[in-house]
Amino acid sequence: MSQSTIVITGAGQRIGYALAKHFAEDGNKVIVSYRTEKPGVETLRECGVDCIQADFGSDAGIHQFARTLAEKNISIRALIHNASDWNAEKNTDDYAALLDQMMQVHVKAPYLLNQALAPFMCSNNQAGSDIIHFTDYVVRKGSAKHIAYAASKAALENLTLSFAQKLAPQIKVNSIAPALIMFNANDDEEYKQKALSKSLMKLAPGEIEVVNAVDFILNSNYMTGQSVNLDGGRALK
Repeated sequence: MSQSTIVITGAGQRIGYALAKHFAEDGNKVIVSYRTEKPGVETLRECGVDCIQADFGSDAGIHQFARTLAEKNISIRALIHNASDWNAEKNTDDYAALLDQMMQVHVKAPYLLNQALAPFMCSNNQAGSDIIHFTDYVVRKGSAKHIAYAASKAALENLTLSFAQKLAPQIKVNSIAPALIMFNANDDEEYKQKALSKSLMKLAPGEIEVVNAVDFILNSNYMTGQSVNLDGGRALK
C-alpha cells in the first residue's frame, strides 16, 4: 500500500491543478477528480497523476468516486476538498434548487467522502494524515449576492470542526478560506482594479499562496480544527 497518496477533488484547473502538479513533481502519488475534460487534466496525466472523472452533483457520483478509490487499496496521506460550484441568486428564481446545488457539492460531497475514506487514511500514527476543506472568505461575513453559496461554505467550515473532533488524533482536519487568489483570463482591467482594492495587500498572489498554505498544514503535527484565512487583510477593510 502506498504511504504518500494525495487525493484532490476538482483538480482540472486553477488551484486544484496547481496543487496536483506540485505534489506530483514532489514525488507523491496523486489521485484527482475532475468533472469535465480540460487541457489541465491531460497535462496532469502526463505528469503521472491518476485522473478520475467524477460528478459530485449527484449522490451516485460521490459514492462511485469513493468506491473507485477504495478498490485501489491505497493509503491516503491527504484528502484535499477543492471541488467547488458557483452560482448566484440573480441567475435563477428556483432558490430551492440553487441551495441544493451548493450544499450538494460543498457539504454533502466532503461529508460523504470523509466518512468513506477515513478508514483508508494513514491512521496508525498520531497526526499521520490530513483532511483539508477549501471554504471561502465569505464564511466570515456572508454575502448578499451569493447567499446559498456563502451558506454552503459556512457549513463546510463547521464540518471542519466536527471531523477534527471525530478523527483526532490520527487525522488532522483543517480548512483554508481564500479571498481573491488569481484572476480569470477574461477579467477586464476595471474589474481587476476593483477586486484588488478590496484587500489591504491589493494583489492577487496566485496559486503558490495556496500551495504554501497546504504545505504548512501538512507539515504541522499539532494544528487541527482551524481555518487558514488567505484574504490579504480583506477582513480589516
